[in-house]
Amino acid sequence: MHPDVLKQVMEELIPFNRYLGVKCAEAKKGFARLEVPFRDELVGDPLRPALHGGVLSALADAAGGAAVWTDIEDERARVSTIDLRIDYLRPARLVTLIAEATVVRLGNRVGVADVRMFNADAESETIATGKGVYNITIKKEPIA
Repeated sequence: MHPDVLKQVMEELIPFNRYLGVKCAEAKKGFARLEVPFRDELVGDPLRPALHGGVLSALADAAGGAAVWTDIEDERARVSTIDLRIDYLRPARLVTLIAEATVVRLGNRVGVADVRMFNADAESETIATGKGVYNITIKKEPIA
């Protein structure tokens, strides 16, 4: 999928991504970097404080799927999640959350991506890792 189309899909066409405020910061073949700017509604532990773990898993899922999509040339392709694993390593601070995903395997029907998440103010400090497995289908019409 062309990076401009992927950006539109990730930021505008997926309602849940719009709600989270997902931004596609970078996309190239086999790689995607997505961001979620901090908002008070995303806090899961106000005492710590930390972002909700569901925000991390949702961003990891979106980034992994986006990375797989970048590796598929057919504009009619659709990607859906088969499996997602997240390892939470430390709390996500109340700043922009970033996920970088890289495709590790792409077949005709299944793609696999590794994801690393970190806060914008400490890119070298991994807060969570993930692996997503995605189903690839080809529809009759392109997305956009």
